[in-house]
Amino acid sequence: MTAEILNGKELSMELKQSMKEEVALLHKQNIKPHLSVVLVGNNPASRSYVNGKKRASEEIGMSSEIIELPESISQNELLDVISQLNNDNRVHGILVQLPLPKHIDVQQIIEAINPKKDVDGFHPINIGRMMTGQDTFLPCTPFGIIQMLHSRNIPIAGQHAVIIGRSNIVGKPVGQLLLNENATVTYCHSKTKDMKSITKLADILIVAVGRANMIDKDYIKDGAVVIDVGINRLDDGSLTGDVDFDSASEKASYITPVPKGVGPMTITMLLQNTIKAAKGMVK
Repeated sequence: MTAEILNGKELSMELKQSMKEEVALLHKQNIKPHLSVVLVGNNPASRSYVNGKKRASEEIGMSSEIIELPESISQNELLDVISQLNNDNRVHGILVQLPLPKHIDVQQIIEAINPKKDVDGFHPINIGRMMTGQDTFLPCTPFGIIQMLHSRNIPIAGQHAVIIGRSNIVGKPVGQLLLNENATVTYCHSKTKDMKSITKLADILIVAVGRANMIDKDYIKDGAVVIDVGINRLDDGSLTGDVDFDSASEKASYITPVPKGVGPMTITMLLQNTIKAAKGMVK
């Protein structure tokens, strides 16, 4: 078996084209979706990510800004910036780029964002709404994964989904979204015993652990759908995922590459959430 590629870059381009048309219609109604991204410090990876978000916004005709703040900023000063954005009617979406400096309480910052502008989908109110199956802003990477499955009409209901990783950003929420669509969900993590015996039962295997090429074909059931969320840089500067792509492709029915897999979908879902916020769809 040779796996079919789930190309997130191609799907992202398709979705952004429809978003571009939606934004143009909103402009005619004098609604101009706007995303404010807060960047604290000068982490090169974070700067690259926020620049990518700004470019993607501009591609669909949506306005965005990067608010650059020094790494030495105090927590109260950062909270003041968020408060200003919360009260600015021009701003529909607020994203604080993570990670933050160690002296900043990340959870307090996330909770300070108005849930109606929390386009990252991390505010406890939005997480709670997701858990109970209500309409809300969904965390962008998990949201993108679900869209990739839908794009190929890959069945979710009744399927056994195994998630390797339990982070608040990817592992936990993607499991909940799959559960909301009637999958049977199992989580594996660093304390899991005999992980292979569990992953080989998966119809859908999602890997988000941050260890290069950790998962090969020995972890995978014939015909499984494999979603690789990992992005790891090797010594030669190239990027690879958490899944050994060539090995896993021998047994999977569908597989995401790295790069051009889940990554592009994360930014695209951020744009989708910002449009949703501009339309006032989340109460």
